[in-house]
Amino acid sequence: MIRAAVFGAAGYIGGELLRLLLGHPEVELTAAVSSRFPGKRLDSVHPNLRSATDLTFTAPERAEDCDVVFLATPHRSTMDLVRHWADRTDLLVDLSGDFRLRDTEVYERYYGVPHEAPELLDRFVPGIPELHRDRLRTARLISVPGCMANAAILALHPLAARQLALSPVLLDGRTGSSGSGASAGDSNLHAERSGALRVFAPATHRHEAEVAQHTGLDARMTATGVEAVRGVQVVCHTEVPDGVEERAVRAAYRESYADEPFVRLVAHKRGTYRYPEPKILLGSNYCDIGHVWDDASRRLVVVAALDNLVKGGAGNAVQCLNVRMDWPESYGLSFPGLHPV
Repeated sequence: MIRAAVFGAAGYIGGELLRLLLGHPEVELTAAVSSRFPGKRLDSVHPNLRSATDLTFTAPERAEDCDVVFLATPHRSTMDLVRHWADRTDLLVDLSGDFRLRDTEVYERYYGVPHEAPELLDRFVPGIPELHRDRLRTARLISVPGCMANAAILALHPLAARQLALSPVLLDGRTGSSGSGASAGDSNLHAERSGALRVFAPATHRHEAEVAQHTGLDARMTATGVEAVRGVQVVCHTEVPDGVEERAVRAAYRESYADEPFVRLVAHKRGTYRYPEPKILLGSNYCDIGHVWDDASRRLVVVAALDNLVKGGAGNAVQCLNVRMDWPESYGLSFPGLHPV
């Protein structure tokens, strides 16, 4: 058993990490760190954990050294934590946005502040097992991508790797309210959110920088908040080079993901769920991907869906841990999702 600590454990992503790690056969959860609720039981904030643990939240200054540290803490404030823990633990997994982008100028443009720990950027391995599994096996610092970014990267990577997509790629991202976090402001109140389709980032959403970095494509993203609690769906629009036929696209996805445990290709001609739908992925670590080909316009539409708190966050982090420790990647992640919900 390895000992694990979760910082930001009172948030939605932090709560999902607690749920997954408590059910992991090789992990002992030793600290759930929260500056807001020290001394309170975990189930006072995360009621789904009733009877699952008697742990209480730990104040940040009382957190002890352990084998793996997960940082589910806010952007910008995470840099100090990384500096403190980077060489005090065998593995650090960061779920904030602070170490996702390699270029400090790009970081400042999208996050609005200078990067305060540029010397650590090159030490981080991207937490995308489908793209960086070999590097993750020896990583000590891992940066998990954003939820909509991960969906878009998995949707576009097979095309980009084979030069089957033309820039710019237009990304239409839709996300549930949990994507705003447990401390979201007035705009995320039920009275304001219910019934709304809120375009909160009509241009230059920060996740487009991650997609561009990992695919080499010029990505342009719009993001909309929808009336769901969990779930992300990203619709990617691109044109294909002259001479490319749909069978090459189908082959690219089959070759890329045939052996991937948590990417499923959706290719149904009919039915309610013929395109990837977040609703049936809730609580699971799957990313579903499907595409539509328009032969007349040579336009390709790729749809990807996942649970923003699991494959878009905590589950992906646990999958990276499993890869790093050479455990089966399904450890702690075998839940298939619910239907109906």
